[in-house]
Amino acid sequence: MDETRMERQRRAMVERQLAGRGIKDERVLAAMGEVPRELFVPERMREFAYEDTALPIEAGQTISQPYIVAQMLELAEIGPEDTVLEVGAGSGYAAAVISRLARRVIGIELHEVLARKARERLAGLGYDNVEIRHGDGTKGCPDTAPFDAIIVSAGGPVVPPPLKEQLKIGGRLIIPVTKGAHQELMRIRKTGKNSFEEEGHGLVAFVPLVGAKEWPPMVEGTASADTPGVETPREATEADVVLAPLGAVAELVVMSGERPNSAIGYELQQAALPFLRMEDLNGIANAIFADRRIIMLGESTHGTAEFYNARAAITADLVARHKFNIVAVEADWADAAAYNRIIHGQPAIVPGLPAPFSRYPRWMWRNNEVFHFLTRLRDLNKAAEGGPRVNFYGLDIYGLNSSIEAVLQYLERVDSQVAAIARERYACLTPWRSDPVEYARMAASSTFHSCEDEASKMLVDLLRNRMEYMQRDVSNGAAFFDAEQNARVIAKAEEYYRTLYRGSAESWNLRAQHMFETLERLLEFHGPGSKAVVWAHNSHIGDARATEMGQVRGEYNIGQLARERWGDKVGLIGFGTGHGFVAASSRWDGPMEIKSVSRPHEGSYEALCHDTGLPAFLLDLTPQQKPEIIEILSEPRLERAIGVIYRPETELASHYYRADLPRQFDAWVWFDRTDAVTAIPIAGVGQERETYPFGL
Repeated sequence: MDETRMERQRRAMVERQLAGRGIKDERVLAAMGEVPRELFVPERMREFAYEDTALPIEAGQTISQPYIVAQMLELAEIGPEDTVLEVGAGSGYAAAVISRLARRVIGIELHEVLARKARERLAGLGYDNVEIRHGDGTKGCPDTAPFDAIIVSAGGPVVPPPLKEQLKIGGRLIIPVTKGAHQELMRIRKTGKNSFEEEGHGLVAFVPLVGAKEWPPMVEGTASADTPGVETPREATEADVVLAPLGAVAELVVMSGERPNSAIGYELQQAALPFLRMEDLNGIANAIFADRRIIMLGESTHGTAEFYNARAAITADLVARHKFNIVAVEADWADAAAYNRIIHGQPAIVPGLPAPFSRYPRWMWRNNEVFHFLTRLRDLNKAAEGGPRVNFYGLDIYGLNSSIEAVLQYLERVDSQVAAIARERYACLTPWRSDPVEYARMAASSTFHSCEDEASKMLVDLLRNRMEYMQRDVSNGAAFFDAEQNARVIAKAEEYYRTLYRGSAESWNLRAQHMFETLERLLEFHGPGSKAVVWAHNSHIGDARATEMGQVRGEYNIGQLARERWGDKVGLIGFGTGHGFVAASSRWDGPMEIKSVSRPHEGSYEALCHDTGLPAFLLDLTPQQKPEIIEILSEPRLERAIGVIYRPETELASHYYRADLPRQFDAWVWFDRTDAVTAIPIAGVGQERETYPFGL
């Protein structure tokens, strides 16, 4: 990757991630734009250097998210003549940025391997006003004190006393402090010899601050050497230099919140449309949106029964009364085809194909709520005059294994010679079919031969033979359309896994584009009168331009693309919950658990909805809503997103993002308390990893 491209990415980081999110200090912005962040991460991470995320470095540590670094430096008010202490220097990146702001910088790092590498990087850049020391940062640096500013890049339950003592009067100490279940970023200003002023600046998530002596021994993971029976953390060596997978690194995101306002809750209560039964909800929703061509129904979790049941009620009414004939869901194409066979009265299982929805996370589509919905769709198709009313499709990019088998089976029926060619070409992917993530890792190597040409050639050959194959098709083109889409899934899945380690935005956007193009093809295949209902997570169907996904990370989604393509013919309906239970895992490929959903965080849209006191309602966000309600909700707030993984212990950092609800959705459906879906297991079926690294 050439220097010019890195400079462009650095400039974009400053403009979008920093200035775009409220960093105003011009000196901080200039310093962040000067220091090459790519030189402070391991070589294989350099292409991700300007992503809006923390990244893994040596000794099992991370380099902080750029926004966090900028915010802490802005709070520190560093002047050109200041002397600054940084505790937890890590790779040396923050110290490098501080060196562009201050006269002198002392960085302390507990891990010797990190301290040494930081010195090498800084020396290579010619930054000669920085000194990196190996030692215990909780003791500070008494021989060079006092300091104009101290910045601590790790969190604990108290502020180490030596750090407060080593501040000049008027000096600023920036440190994350644990308060209850969360960490709060604090600015502590020394106003006298023993007097201090403290200010909170939002919630954050940092790694623990580890010290050998001054740190309280009762804190888990930070025991002192004097604590009987507890080991002091061992010093990292070269043997410990192992990088975690990119997808396993949690972002360190500031989440500033505000206390829920009961007056706002009252205003929302007056504007909301309450309901007690799902039948009442579908009447409300369809009265507003039935004239749209495309209605997208979201969910803030992948494992909540009420979301499935509500979407089923709305969708069945749209099919029965408003001629919607496509149900397209966030699921694999080949697996969804089995459910399409069910609603048409055909056997779900096709010999030679894997059991549908047999990979992780099975509970998303193998649950009682979905099976009841399929029964309703089957009954609607049975009762239809003049042919079936509705079809069920999958929009997603996964399901590589099932799609390969489906293409091969189709070609065996219509052209055995091309089937033999397809089998040979797809053999390139055979070693990776059970674990496509391993293909992604291998594809990151410059010496790896990808399967791109083989997958693309097979799709081109299939399209070239379209007319010939369709002449043999007794299903009015449906069989060829299915084979074509499976071939597209294979080609796109290969590209998706090949780009997986280039950056989360690129692979996310490729997936979003595939889902959107699949929806386009479905509407075209079913003709100009076709109408579609889409089921997907809120993060997919809510307009990404109204969230930090689009504003900060450069991600788009199917909701945004649909609005751009079809305008007001699209209705986007988000779904949220306050508390209760959800089906989710604690880790990738882990077992399904029934987890308790935490109460909404202060400053979130969920907290506002809870304040209404209503158990369930729909909030119309279209222009017919009162302007004052739209204005109240247009102030960006936190919004919860739980995927197949749910970690309540890190919920604020892991499961909330900022959004502007009225711009994101056309309506919002609220259930104050919800329960988990009832999963239906498959005996003896293993789990695959094809959804990695996304849980949404």
